[in-house]
Amino acid sequence: MPRKRENTFTCPKCGKKATNPIRTWTLVSPIPDKYGRVTITIMGAFICESCGEKWNSTIQKIKTGGEEKREAETREEPYTITIDLNEI
Repeated sequence: MPRKRENTFTCPKCGKKATNPIRTWTLVSPIPDKYGRVTITIMGAFICESCGEKWNSTIQKIKTGGEEKREAETREEPYTITIDLNEI
């Protein structure tokens, strides 16, 4: 279960809440996780209006891609072929 984080859009120096990021950018993980999903992280740069402190913070993380169903769920039931050697 992911850990709960406090609001990261508050100034680390004075504690005032930031409204909007000055700029945003995305980071894409180069290696997928064990399910084949790729993590896309949206980052933002903020400036506090009251004290002028600058900081970067994660805005959102998204996992995309991967297989819809796992291999065990997509397998069909095996069937048995019975051959009577006397009929050959």
